[in-house]
Amino acid sequence: MRLIFAIVHSDDAPGLIDALTRRGYRATRINTAGGFLKESNATILLGVPDDSVDEILTLIRSNCQTRTQFVNPLPPVMEPGEFYMPYPVEVQIGGATVFILEVDQVYPL
Repeated sequence: MRLIFAIVHSDDAPGLIDALTRRGYRATRINTAGGFLKESNATILLGVPDDSVDEILTLIRSNCQTRTQFVNPLPPVMEPGEFYMPYPVEVQIGGATVFILEVDQVYPL
C-alpha cells in the first residue's frame, strides 16, 4: 500500500478530486498555502494499493497543468532615500508536487 501526497494549485483541485472519485478512489483535501507566492494550494491525500500508483499519477498529470503567471516581488528592506522599482517576474504555477510513501501498517479505528 502507498500513501500519496499531491500538492496542487487550488484551481486544479476540484477537477482532480472529481476524476479520482469517478475512478473509485477516496481522497482527502487539505487547503494549504505556498511559501513563495503565498497562493492557495490543496494537498490531496490518498491511500492506494501499489498497483494503482501509475493510474493516480496519470490522473494527476491530466488534471493539474503547469502555467505561467506574472507576479510583483515584495520590496526589500530599504534604507531612507533608496528607490525601489518593482517589476513583474514570470513564474510557473500549477502542476503538482507528488510524494509517494510506502505504508507498513494501517489501523482503521
